Amino acid sequence: MKPISNNNERWEEKLKDLSFNVKQIQDNLLEEILTPNLKTEYLQRFHMDRHVKGLEEGKGMMFLFTKQESITPSGLPARVATSSYFKSDYFKNRPSNWYYSYTSPDEVILCSNNTHSLYCHLLCGLVQRDEVVRMGSIFASVMVRAIKFLETYWEELCSNIRSGHLSEWITDHGCRSSVSLVLGGPRLDLADTIETICNKNSWEGIVKRLWPNTKYIETVVTGSMGQYVPTLNYYCSDLPLVSTTYGSSETTFGINVDPLSKPEDVSYAFMPNMSYFEFITMDGDKRDVVDLQDVKLGCTYEPVVTNFSGLYRMRVGDVLVVTGFYNNAPQFKFVRRENVVLSIDSDKTNEEDLFKALSQAKLVLESSDLILVDFTSYADTSTFPGHYVIYLEIKEKEGENKKNNVELSEEVFPKCCSVMEDSLDNVYKRCRFKDGSVGPLEIRVVRQGMFDSLMDFFISQGASIGQYKTPRCIKSVKALEFMEECVVARFFST
Repeated sequence: MKPISNNNERWEEKLKDLSFNVKQIQDNLLEEILTPNLKTEYLQRFHMDRHVKGLEEGKGMMFLFTKQESITPSGLPARVATSSYFKSDYFKNRPSNWYYSYTSPDEVILCSNNTHSLYCHLLCGLVQRDEVVRMGSIFASVMVRAIKFLETYWEELCSNIRSGHLSEWITDHGCRSSVSLVLGGPRLDLADTIETICNKNSWEGIVKRLWPNTKYIETVVTGSMGQYVPTLNYYCSDLPLVSTTYGSSETTFGINVDPLSKPEDVSYAFMPNMSYFEFITMDGDKRDVVDLQDVKLGCTYEPVVTNFSGLYRMRVGDVLVVTGFYNNAPQFKFVRRENVVLSIDSDKTNEEDLFKALSQAKLVLESSDLILVDFTSYADTSTFPGHYVIYLEIKEKEGENKKNNVELSEEVFPKCCSVMEDSLDNVYKRCRFKDGSVGPLEIRVVRQGMFDSLMDFFISQGASIGQYKTPRCIKSVKALEFMEECVVARFFST
């Protein structure tokens, strides 16, 4: 019995230690979890130093944000991984080197009001325009949003720089106090210079004109973010678009060992110290699971993660293809999200989500004696912010009072937009209603017979009539142009 007694004593001592030293143990655990990320960040800096000179001589104008927490149905707080990172002691006490040298104070990054934060990011970056050597954001959509925001607010920003005072509508205390120090009083010549640049007719290459020492744009441009590359190229002129890291909420996967490669050529070398990686084969009908060292060149896989935080064999939902090897580390190119149809920002809406949302809209239509004939969709990033567009072909129910022309109610279709948004997931709702990174959903009603004509169009482009199915998301520019000619009405959610 004595060994049992000793064992109990040891456990009591252990429990006492754990329950008394809560903060220290949590800090140690977080450091253990984040240490691999620190090593990956070191490798990122190393590779950028090799390819781009002079980075240590300036600052990064990085559009980093802390998103608001949400509450789960069970009452638990939930927030995105980057917000946890920015709020951690690890970020607060980060190393002092060029990689962590930002134009914006931490208070701007930690501001929970993303509009206030974005305005202050731009103001701080403009005041220090000659010190900026790199710019970026986590996702390309955020970078585009920042430039569009600048187009709207540049006159007010110039006024702030000229007067040396921050606009009164910025009410966040942390932003006001920290940004006022960055402003440092009136700067008339600087305000005039920025005003002259922004007043030009064309904003092509505006980033390089406003921040002349910028060497590259650091942001994710792979996967669904690839849709923003043409817009960034327009605003950023010949600046390289650098996608340094492939990561998710579950783990960091790997780094881009050729950071100056074109967006369409980006691959990531997986780092074996980040998590335990397995891969589900996606080629053919058979679904085998292989380890990191056993993947084959040219084959397609879905990664599965076992990480330090307790996730065990978690399917990530990304589809990757092996493009090569960096020494023995496989390099993967991001192909797509599994089953994703629409995406503007961090939202990922798949075909099942879209059908679920449409089923709610159909109920609204049917209550008004209307029938949904067919539909497709499109992620419109030409607006600010981008938004979902749903193309609907409708007809009236059969009956004695059937009319040749369908009456398009100003009440029915906005309601369809709203019920569709209500049916989408929490990430979409956060982007739409809290962050403002996704605009109101739009329904575009098309003339009757349009989807038959759309089928004819795709068949003329080489599609098989025997295997044709209406695509639930349109990416073809020519097909979009064709459908736009058939639009008879537009409605938005409120």
